[in-house]
Amino acid sequence: MSLPSRASYRDIPLYSPSKARCRVDLSDNTNLFGMPPAAERVLREVAAPLVTRYPVGYSPDLREAVAHYTGVDTSWVTTGCGSDDVIDSTLRAFLEPGDLIAFPAPTFVMMSYFAKVNGLRYTPVNLRPDFDIDVEGLLATQAKLIYVCSPNNPTGTVASRAALEQLIERAPGIVLLDEAYAEFARESHLDLARRPNVLVSRTMSKAFGLASMRVGYAVGAPSLVAEVEKARGPYKVTALSERMAVAALREDVPWMKARVAESLAVRERLVAGLQGMGLTCLPTEANFVMVKLQGALEVAERMRARDVNVRAFAGLPAGIGDALRIGCGPWDVIQTALDALREERR
Repeated sequence: MSLPSRASYRDIPLYSPSKARCRVDLSDNTNLFGMPPAAERVLREVAAPLVTRYPVGYSPDLREAVAHYTGVDTSWVTTGCGSDDVIDSTLRAFLEPGDLIAFPAPTFVMMSYFAKVNGLRYTPVNLRPDFDIDVEGLLATQAKLIYVCSPNNPTGTVASRAALEQLIERAPGIVLLDEAYAEFARESHLDLARRPNVLVSRTMSKAFGLASMRVGYAVGAPSLVAEVEKARGPYKVTALSERMAVAALREDVPWMKARVAESLAVRERLVAGLQGMGLTCLPTEANFVMVKLQGALEVAERMRARDVNVRAFAGLPAGIGDALRIGCGPWDVIQTALDALREERR
């Protein structure tokens, strides 16, 4: 028997990016310098009853820890199973099927996917030649929700403060600012969450090194947060994930900042190494570097044969073209990746 399915789903492929098993994996921009010590302690000491019972609904301890870390009241915080879950929940909370969202291009690849599975329309608007967002282009779409990732994935570039303020002031609906890589950037724009039409999403997967635990959050006006909470459901963060994230936020911020400094030092050396090969790197304020490279897909495939995995892109807009995205890790790992890339360019 053929079971019915949503017509709008039938042409949507499963999101399943290639994830080769390589000794050196720099493809997903996670923290390769270890996990927060306090979070590791929780992982070792967790009691069985924590596993056999449901977590407390809507993660109150995590919301409190995030509120303290970000300097807001708990009513301004929502959480989820990674920041991508928070983004997905935001779309469900505020948009009806058929509504339009807009975002810069290129950006987080999941945005078009989330639009499709939620029955939404979407419009990409190319980044400017200087890699800032095109405010007029985004506003011209009249989209009910505008998404901006800064630092941007996959480019590492940032939206200027002036552009963000202008966008927020004139946007006809909600502006969702994704700051997954904020801890690596020179400037955070979390204070923009004080505006009544802004949500700022973040994650524990990158600087805090808890990618496998799937913890994300957003900060925004309580009226916005309340709607996202309804869309996300009560048990999106496990009890173990919540305790580990809370421990990291309460005890390991200095540890996180030290790892960020280490990552940025590695990033500077990585850029120098790539430029030494005659390659062009995009300006980055994230824990990764995007380097333009003709035939990037084929180069990445051959690098995987050398046990090194990086993320490849083909034909990106905004004058980028083919490119590799290389995450930052301990220098011996980066050196292995540079050696593999150098061999492939000979």
